[in-house]
Order: sequence, then structure tokens, then C-alpha cells
Amino acid sequence: MQIEPVDWVEIPAGVLRRGTPTQDVPLVAERYAATRVPEEWYRKEAPSAELDVPAFRIARTPVTVAQWAVFADATGRPAPRGPGDHPVIGVGWDEADAYCRWLGERTGESGVRLPTEEEWERAARGDDGREFPWGDEYRTGLANLVDLGVGTTTPVGSFPEGASPFGVLDMAGNADEWTATLYAPYAGAPEGVPEVEDWAFDPHITRGGAFRHDVDLARCARRHGAYEEDLAAIGVGFRLAAPAVP
Repeated sequence: MQIEPVDWVEIPAGVLRRGTPTQDVPLVAERYAATRVPEEWYRKEAPSAELDVPAFRIARTPVTVAQWAVFADATGRPAPRGPGDHPVIGVGWDEADAYCRWLGERTGESGVRLPTEEEWERAARGDDGREFPWGDEYRTGLANLVDLGVGTTTPVGSFPEGASPFGVLDMAGNADEWTATLYAPYAGAPEGVPEVEDWAFDPHITRGGAFRHDVDLARCARRHGAYEEDLAAIGVGFRLAAPAVP
């Protein structure tokens, strides 16, 4: 089985307007009240901060079933389920990390890894702090979320109009995505934000939401995690990152 080349997107060094201003959290909760997400869940996004993010590369789409199948065959893992052009889901953090290391060794590509939370948000938001990868207004049909009514994954890259400012696809919906970042409150977080989320199945932050998730998880600032053990049912997958080309 042949390894497909990664379609890398170069993300230039720049300033990330990370998170949500503390004073705006009640407004965000009100805006998405129909999702029944309590306000305290949004407090994890606060306070907002401007962070310098060095240049890096990120895969244009999540890792697919076909790409994962090559890894599974080479390492004696079970074959993945689903169409080859859909994102692979049901992958634990350790397995996603192992894939990154394996791919780097097989291809000679240095530094293949999971994106940090800051890198993921920079790739999604660009330079202007937008609410969603495509802009500030939610529109059904730009991402595979529960409102689309599909109920499962779709081929990666199916929503080109929902691309981020850098042309990165599927950063909202389809598959929720692991990052390399362990959950912790932002510095200066509002009162009541938990120091740890010991109810989470895994302590790493996931981003973007999956086909079964509501609009709020498509927001670029939304931080969450894998709160259920059945990672296939909740649609957890991943995409690759790597250092910028010198």
C-alpha cells in the first residue's frame, strides 16, 4: 500500500487573536442559547489574548480512512471502517501521535506531529479573529454538523466554501480533531474555570466539532475535549502539522 503525500498548507508567522474576551462570554452564551450549552463552558475560552505564533505547516484536510489504512496494515492494527476519502474517526490520542511519528519515519519528513491548540486556532481564524473559519456568521451548508442532517462523516474537503482564510478545509465539523495541547485554563481565566477536567476521557484539547455536534463547536475559539470513551461515536479524528519549510 502506498503512502499518499500530505497536502500541506503553509501558515505564516503572525498574531493569533486567541479566545474570547471575558466580558463577551455571556453574550456568546446568549447567542448560542438554542444549543443549551451552559455559560460556564464558554468561560474556558477567556480571556482573549494576542499571541505570536511562529510559521508552521498544517494538512489541508484531516487524515483519511485510506491514509490510516496504510499505517494500520504496516503496524498490524485493525483495518479502519468507512469510505477511504472520509476522515478516520475513533482514533485515540496515543494512536494519532503514533501515526505522526510513523509517517515521519517512513517519508523522511521531519517533525510531523499534531498541531498545538494555538496553531490549530491560527489556521482556523487567520489574522482577524473571526467567529468561524469562513467568517463571523454561521451558515448551514459550510460544514458537516448536526444541522446538516447527514448523521455521519462526509468526504474530506466537501465544503470548500467553508475554508479558513489560509485555505484549510474541514476545520468545522466532520471530525473533531486532536491537538497536542493538554487542557489547562488560560492565564487570567474567569473564576470557576476548572484547573483540570477529570471527567474527560482524555486530557488533550480537541477542536472543530464533528458531524454529530452543534453550531457552538464550530466556533474557532471553542475549546473542548473527548468526554466520552467511544471516540468513533463522537467522531474524533485528527490532522497533521509540521515545522515550516526553512
